Amino acid sequence: MPPLPLSTLAILLGLLVCVPHVYGLLKPDRFGAAMRKFPRSLPWGYALMLLGTAWFLYNLSQESIADFAAYKKFLVAGFAAIGIGACVYVKDFLAIRGLAVVMLLLAKLMVDSGRPHLAATHWVLVIQVWAYLMVLGGMWLTISPWRARDLIEWATANRKRLQAVCAARVAFGLFILALGLTVFRPLAAP
Repeated sequence: MPPLPLSTLAILLGLLVCVPHVYGLLKPDRFGAAMRKFPRSLPWGYALMLLGTAWFLYNLSQESIADFAAYKKFLVAGFAAIGIGACVYVKDFLAIRGLAVVMLLLAKLMVDSGRPHLAATHWVLVIQVWAYLMVLGGMWLTISPWRARDLIEWATANRKRLQAVCAARVAFGLFILALGLTVFRPLAAP
């Protein structure tokens, strides 16, 4: 996926973080119940894993690596089979595994979108550091997806803790949204 303008990406990311957690602040019991079901949700698992597979295959199709040009068709077919095969044969914590794949791909987009603007403003480092934390998180969730279930159980253990977590995420989302609307707005698209 070609890099998005950093302001657009920051606005989308801010909304992506804010919207679900505003719902969590308004309806904590429903949000907590939905979050506890997420790790083993097959519909979310299929959606996220297929999204991640399609996004990865798109990225692979855009690469022009001469050393692998002769094998590109086989690589695309093999990775497509792995993504679809995971939906069929690895259903345990499929939603978490799919989320991990999407996190890794989103982190790549964040780094690619921010890299050209690193010299323009130090605020780009917020997006870059967040992206690298997502890479670490994505690898961690891929290796041990049950940890996400445990983290969700901890965060949703009581209403007060869930609202505190949601409030912190809404604040972070609003911060990212504000960066997109102000600091990153004048930066030219890469």
